[in-house]
Amino acid sequence: MKKISFCILSLILFLGPFSIAIAQQLPTIAAVHPFTGPFAFAGIEGSAAMQDVVDMANEAGGINGKKIQYYWSDGEYKNDVGIAAFKRLYAQYTPQVMFGQSTGMTKALGPEIKSRYKVLYSAYTMTSEAANPKENPYLFIAAPTYAEQFGVLLKYIAKEKPGANIAFFYGDSEFGREPIPAGREMSKKMGLNVVAEEVSQVGGVDLTTQILDMKAKKVDYCIFQGFVSNPIATVIKQSKDYGLNAKFMGTFWSTEKQLIKELGPLAGEYVGVSAYSFFYQDDLPMMKKIKEWTKKKYPAIEYRSQAYMQNFMTGLLFVESFKRADKMKGGITADNMVQAFQSIKNYDVGGLMPPVTIKNNSIPVGRVYRGNASTMQFDPISDWIHMD
Repeated sequence: MKKISFCILSLILFLGPFSIAIAQQLPTIAAVHPFTGPFAFAGIEGSAAMQDVVDMANEAGGINGKKIQYYWSDGEYKNDVGIAAFKRLYAQYTPQVMFGQSTGMTKALGPEIKSRYKVLYSAYTMTSEAANPKENPYLFIAAPTYAEQFGVLLKYIAKEKPGANIAFFYGDSEFGREPIPAGREMSKKMGLNVVAEEVSQVGGVDLTTQILDMKAKKVDYCIFQGFVSNPIATVIKQSKDYGLNAKFMGTFWSTEKQLIKELGPLAGEYVGVSAYSFFYQDDLPMMKKIKEWTKKKYPAIEYRSQAYMQNFMTGLLFVESFKRADKMKGGITADNMVQAFQSIKNYDVGGLMPPVTIKNNSIPVGRVYRGNASTMQFDPISDWIHMD
C-alpha cells in the first residue's frame, strides 16, 4: 500500500497542475449528515438516499462514463462539528457539490461558500437564504422554501375558507421563526387574518395558555412550524379538551409517519404540506423504482421517510447537473454545475415531484396531505400547488 501511494504521489508531482485538473473533473459529492444528535433520524435516511442515487447512477454508466465519487461525515447536528467536517471534506476531496446537515450550518457557511469554496451546495434545510441566487448563487434547495410551503397551505385555506382566521404556532428557534414574516405578508395578500402567533419550545407539554388564546381569538386554522412531532400532537389532543375547533396544519418536517403514530385515532385532524410523494404511492414510476431498489438492497427496510425523499431528490439534481456540466466548456467545475443546475426545466422525476423547473434556486411547488387514522399514512387532498 505504501509503495502504491508513493507511486501515485510521484505521478502527481510529475504531472503537476495537469493532474489536479484531471482530479477536479471526477464528479464528486461530499456530505455532512447528522448521524447522531436530535436529527439523526433524518441523517440516517438521508445518507442512505444519497448513496442510493449515486449507486443507481454509477450502475447506469456514471457521468458519461465517469463514476461519481461520494464521501460523507457525521456532523452530530452541531454547527461547529458540521462546519469542521465540511472544511475537512473539502480539503481532502475538492468536491464540486456538497451537502450540509442543517439551517444553522448553511447560514453560517453561506458567505464562505460564495467567496471561498464555490461549490454547488444544498442541505437538510428549506430556508429562503438557500434560495436566493443573487445573494447565494451556489446554494439551492430541492423543494419549496419554508415560506413557499406556508404559501401552499395559505392558498389551500383561502380556497377552502376565504377570510379565515389564522394562527402561526412556531418553535422558539431559527427553524421555527424562519418563514413567519413571509407568512404574515402572504396572508394579508390572500385576505386571510393572522390573529394569533403562539411560541413554544420543542416538546412542550402544558400548552393551555396558547390553546386558550387561540380559542379566544376564534382561530380557524393553526399552522405549525419548527417541530417534528411534539408539541403538535399535544396541542391537537389538548385542543379537544378545551373546545378549540381549529384545523391543524404543518410544514414538511412534521408531515411524516412519526406524527401520525403519536396522533393515533386523531391522525385525520392533521393536514400537512410535502414537497414529495410518499414511499407507499408505488403507482408512481420513481416510487416503484425506489421500492424495488430498497427491497433488493435493504430487504429488512419497509418504509422510506420524507427525509429520504429530500436527499434522493437532491441527489437526482446533483446527477443531472453533473451530466449537463460535463458537456460544457471546462467540464465539471463548480461554476458550470451552478449554470447546469439553473438550466433544469421540466425535468421528469417519475412522480417524486411534478416535472421540475428550477426557479430562484428552489422548486416552488408542494402538495397538501391529510393523515389517515385507518392506514397510518398521508393521503393527498390537493393537486400540486405552485407558488410561482
